Amino acid sequence: MTENDFVSSRYIENQIEGTVTWKSPSNIALVKYWGKKENQIPANPSISFTLDHCATTTTLAYVKRNKEQQQERFSFDLLFEGSPKPEFKPKIGKFFERVEKYIPFVKDYHFSIDTSNSFPHSSGIASSASGMSALALCLMSVEKALNEKITNDYFNQKASFLARLGSGSACRSIEGEMVVWGQNEDVKEASDLYGVKLSQEIHSVFKNYQDTILLVDKGQKQVSSTVGHDLMHGHPFAEMRFKQAETNLSKLIKILQNGDQKGFIELVESEALTLHAMMMTSLPYFILMKPHTLQIINKIWEYRSATGSNLCFTLDAGANVHLLYPENEKDTVLTFIKNELVAYCENGQYICDQIGLGASLMDN
Repeated sequence: MTENDFVSSRYIENQIEGTVTWKSPSNIALVKYWGKKENQIPANPSISFTLDHCATTTTLAYVKRNKEQQQERFSFDLLFEGSPKPEFKPKIGKFFERVEKYIPFVKDYHFSIDTSNSFPHSSGIASSASGMSALALCLMSVEKALNEKITNDYFNQKASFLARLGSGSACRSIEGEMVVWGQNEDVKEASDLYGVKLSQEIHSVFKNYQDTILLVDKGQKQVSSTVGHDLMHGHPFAEMRFKQAETNLSKLIKILQNGDQKGFIELVESEALTLHAMMMTSLPYFILMKPHTLQIINKIWEYRSATGSNLCFTLDAGANVHLLYPENEKDTVLTFIKNELVAYCENGQYICDQIGLGASLMDN
């Protein structure tokens, strides 16, 4: 598929108004992408677990504008968790600018966007991934109403393609359980333009994997992911990092197939620390981890050494810690969290999640 395959031709139906609701999950990358090219193209491939409970639910109501109103580029209202959120509107406006070429009907309608998260905003969970993917899916439902010949496969691919233009990682939230984004030798169907569901069968030990997110710092990051990605241009270690990510993705696919949990731990934790190493060695340099982040990591290493557990951690671009572990260790890990790790969480807060199957269309 190329970008031109996602440019819409003339629409068949004449949809005047409607309402649609999608629930779309966040995701957590195992092999990280950090650094991107023009038009939201990743500098290296990545692979992620799709989450289940941590999701954004977006309702999109749309009504056709008259010809005079259509002279204005875009028209939309936005509610976040029931209240106006004007600071979110520029990002949505930019998103509409990027996708207009592919879904030209966005200038023909007034949209009312009502969105909410099942998790705290700015809690270190990828809300831009779940939010932009939910919005992209809603827009694809509008396009489906205008052209009923759209197939399910094309619907998902184009939703992922559009979501990527809003937030790179959002393209990995359309489907589950594991999604690959970025061209690579091991997943032939993978693309830089959209995420694809990992086709290889994974070992049973990685089914129903758990992800408990420890909320170390719920404040706004001092450096946004967008700025961080841009700092990979001219980074002294960028090219080696991109090669490392490609190698690690190949290794991880084999690990997921053969059930090598110790190999999984080593690779996933190394990827997390490498991501933050890139931040600490850019110019300007910055640190998103907090003291409690490091204390949690050391506690995990001590616990694993003492018990032989398969618990490991990963980090996103922030201070909070994702604990990954097999379902058969759920009770013992939760006890460990309550006894040892809650003290390092802001207000003792953490979120229990697991691998999910992707986005779902909701009844209105």
